[in-house]
Amino acid sequence: MPSVSIIIKFFMAPSHEAAAVVVDGGPDGTFESLSYGNFNAEVALIEWEGIFTGRSFDEVIAADEPEVVADPGDSGGPMLLVASKVLQDALAAAGRSRLVEVSQLWVQERAADGEVFDQEIAIQLLSDLARLAHAFRGRDHRLYCWMA
Repeated sequence: MPSVSIIIKFFMAPSHEAAAVVVDGGPDGTFESLSYGNFNAEVALIEWEGIFTGRSFDEVIAADEPEVVADPGDSGGPMLLVASKVLQDALAAAGRSRLVEVSQLWVQERAADGEVFDQEIAIQLLSDLARLAHAFRGRDHRLYCWMA
């Protein structure tokens, strides 16, 4: 798994093919995106899904989630993942109290691994993702994560 990513952008796209078009330069200018930095987004997607669904980290990985759309391999270029439909739907349906609960549990998981993550930033991040997922509810779009 990749380590901490410097630039992380989440966006919604209608297909893997449409999302993959922006892999080299990122989604800005093509898709509305949310920008963050300095955390392992791949691990976060796995942990968020586990917290929302009650599945273990290993169960989420065994289900091949999150799905890799573009992997730079050894070249070190950007990576593109798609969140599971289950996670996307859970984010879209989550109310404020559920987002706060999930963010608290996630911050605790990060702390158990020696990583300090600010609670307010975690709540804001999950709230932003929930708003984005909710805005595309009922449309055939998926939640992508671009990392460079």
